[in-house]
Amino acid sequence: MSESSLVKHYMTKEVITVTPDTPNEEVIKLMKTTGHDGFPVKTNGEVLGMVTAFDLLLKPWDNLVKDIMSTDIVVADQDMSINDAARVMFRMGISRLPVINKEEKLVGIITNTDIVRSHIERSTPMKVNYFKKTLEQLYGVKTKLSRRKVPTARLRPTQNKIYADELQGRTYELKRGLAEPTITVKSGDRYILVDGHHRTVAASHLGYKKIDSYVIELEKDIKLGLEKTADKEGIYSLDDIEIIDDAQHPLIAITGSIRKSIK
Repeated sequence: MSESSLVKHYMTKEVITVTPDTPNEEVIKLMKTTGHDGFPVKTNGEVLGMVTAFDLLLKPWDNLVKDIMSTDIVVADQDMSINDAARVMFRMGISRLPVINKEEKLVGIITNTDIVRSHIERSTPMKVNYFKKTLEQLYGVKTKLSRRKVPTARLRPTQNKIYADELQGRTYELKRGLAEPTITVKSGDRYILVDGHHRTVAASHLGYKKIDSYVIELEKDIKLGLEKTADKEGIYSLDDIEIIDDAQHPLIAITGSIRKSIK
């Protein structure tokens, strides 16, 4: 198990909490403003329970959190593997785990969304390594791989169109810190965007100056075939990418057909 597969690397550290004496009306307001459907109940850093939308909906109404909160809860250690946390959540039928440290203080929360994000991020390196080896074989060069923030304005796109529905999804992910890094090749002083056009355009629209990327750096300046194709199509900046809103991204379209088959 790699170190990067631990709960502490994927959990949300800025946890919104309530206390046992928080009025339940405030909890409802908090759910409306944050979009979260549950919060850890904490006193002096220690987790005493959880209050969720189910508690508010299914239990007799009471004014305070302490009267309806669930106290029989499962917590995760921050050094627990992400796979073990996923198994616990699946077996218990729960969507989140408060995370504690060795002093049993609340240090974060891990949700099913974080589990999905960890899966995506762990699968991306396989794609990166595959592309890295392909470049080395195709151009007969050595490469160096790093992960860092790359200025969005310096990225040279190689794709002439993206889909509006996928762009909306990537915008949602970026706002919540869920998007996986892009894949970029650095040749000479150029940053060529290979994978992650929707993410990069979404980041640009959100005003992000930099984006998290896997950067494959070539040992010498080579003009890639991707660049030559981009030259022919007149793609030099993110502004040259067309956003298609009258067709669905292939992934979204497949999801739609599955839904139809269920009905």
